[in-house]
Amino acid sequence: MKPPKQPLWNLLQVLCKPHPWHGIFPGDHAPGRVNCFIEVVPADTVKYEIDKLSGYLKVDRPQKYSNICPALYGFLPQSYCGEKVAAYSSAKAGKHVEGDRDPLDVCVLTDRPITHGNIIVECVPIGGFRMLDGGEADDKIIAVLKGDATYGHCEDISQVPSVVLDRLRHYFLTYKLHPGASGNSCEIHSTYGREEALEVISLSFADYDSMFGNLEDLLNSALELFKR
Repeated sequence: MKPPKQPLWNLLQVLCKPHPWHGIFPGDHAPGRVNCFIEVVPADTVKYEIDKLSGYLKVDRPQKYSNICPALYGFLPQSYCGEKVAAYSSAKAGKHVEGDRDPLDVCVLTDRPITHGNIIVECVPIGGFRMLDGGEADDKIIAVLKGDATYGHCEDISQVPSVVLDRLRHYFLTYKLHPGASGNSCEIHSTYGREEALEVISLSFADYDSMFGNLEDLLNSALELFKR
């Protein structure tokens, strides 16, 4: 991805707190190395989620049962799961899938005890889960913290111990369930490696550009009006 080219955008980021979804740059080396905004850490007993309007973290729901996320969990800035991500998921899953109209989710593996969210981490995507939630594409990109002592050497999801992936699968297949639930809206259709993860990320960037790509032009048009 290319960084914002307009001076007004850069000025706003200096004067105002950037919105985690729209104002943080995914990185000069995206999609191979990306910035991820972390919402939830393994110590959290409450599921936090970004408020899309304000950009602040909000409490999505208390984790009433034993579901604790086993990895750093957040999203990729300036990504969006729209038509292109949905079409790709549909082709891979062999059935019609809609985009969930959210930023692309990312799980970041590290052996460091990072104790709070609302932070940016640089990570390397190595694979992902093709997750479907109520007929919508809800991919979970698996990444490793850049330079991590334990996981930093991993270049593909096949190098991650199976027990670690099993914990992640179990979390995502149960984190919306409650005791006595008769059904589950979430399914993990397949697990994919690094190359496919990079494709999903690139498509999410393209979906974001289709949905929000004129933000800089709108801001600069507004600036021109103030100059008159």
